[in-house]
Amino acid sequence: MAGYVTGMDFARDDETYMRTALRLAQSAAEAGEVPVGAVAVGTDGRIIARAWNQVELLKDGTAHAEMIALTQAAAAVGDWRLTAVTLYVTKEPCPMCAGAMVNCRLGRVVFGCADPRGGAAGGAMNLLDCPGLLHRVNVTRGVCADDCLALLQSFFRGRRQAAANRPLPDVHGWPENWSMN
Repeated sequence: MAGYVTGMDFARDDETYMRTALRLAQSAAEAGEVPVGAVAVGTDGRIIARAWNQVELLKDGTAHAEMIALTQAAAAVGDWRLTAVTLYVTKEPCPMCAGAMVNCRLGRVVFGCADPRGGAAGGAMNLLDCPGLLHRVNVTRGVCADDCLALLQSFFRGRRQAAANRPLPDVHGWPENWSMN
């Protein structure tokens, strides 16, 4: 599979594209979404897709940054097979997104921080290198990992603090006809 994605200086370009994905992840956070960003890059080095999580905005549990970027990339390429595309994403893909990467024959995925509990690119499991599947995706891990992790941690820290500061409901004023049964 390594021959599919060519024409890029990976070591130099990986950080540049991940920084773009991080800016998209920041946009997600500002919109109240889990801060995950993704960019898809063709062999010529041109960004062909940009996305961030939009689960809350679209009320769609499948609206992960990776899924949106893969759909945009397929439209840009004009084919569902994305063997010549590299996807940069700030967090290790979940099983849904990893499965989509395999199904669209993605050439390579580069991710920032690992997800040991739910990641499907070597964290909790590895669907991207599964012998029983029809395609294996090349994986590069840990690009700008500290920055990607810091953004996620900051977002969830803010959510926990907001939840802790919410007032508790007044349970003493329950109407007489309400029952706990």
